[in-house]
Amino acid sequence: MYEWDFSILWGYRWLLLQGLSITVGFTAATICIGLTIGLTAAICLLSRLRILRALSLGFIEIFRCTPVLVQLIWCYYALPMVAGIEMTPMTASLLALSCYGGAFFAEIIRGGIVSIDMGQSEAASALGMTPLLAMRRIILPQALHRMLPALMNQSILMFKNTSLVSVLAVPDLVYQGQMAAHDSFRPLETYTAVAVAYFVILFPLTLYVRKRERKLGEAR
Repeated sequence: MYEWDFSILWGYRWLLLQGLSITVGFTAATICIGLTIGLTAAICLLSRLRILRALSLGFIEIFRCTPVLVQLIWCYYALPMVAGIEMTPMTASLLALSCYGGAFFAEIIRGGIVSIDMGQSEAASALGMTPLLAMRRIILPQALHRMLPALMNQSILMFKNTSLVSVLAVPDLVYQGQMAAHDSFRPLETYTAVAVAYFVILFPLTLYVRKRERKLGEAR
């Protein structure tokens, strides 16, 4: 019988807390950058210019249809050889996960925009607003209310996807957990603590998303 001993984790508490802080900060950065990329791609996808639609669609499909782990490895090892740009593991991870999240955010934002009645865009145009001004002042504020649950669900997935950056030796929670497990020879306790940390952070967020989805359903 295996004898569990979680007391050994106390000696690694600062290592794990440091990894958790990096995971949270890294997730926040990828979400912010991903939302910016997603909004830009969604607007291009709805543009009247065929070249912008084609470029946006190509970007979205490339990142949606390939595994995020492969994207991480490719950005770190292959992109420097192709583009001649040297990147740290943190930069490569940030680029890959932001683009991956941005591709999914783009589809969510596009869906939210097209769900708004076109009559509102026509009314804004009649008042002399440019398409971008109407988008910023009228369409996006209404679409955001409908998009919020889906955006939060994708953000939760991005938080979990940060665990993959450990393959590039980014010192996130999983990587620091690996270091603690190798040093203490207690992988079960260490990875259980890592899983609990993810659960404690994400479970309240999932409950909030469900609450928002119910409110949105009632509003309809």
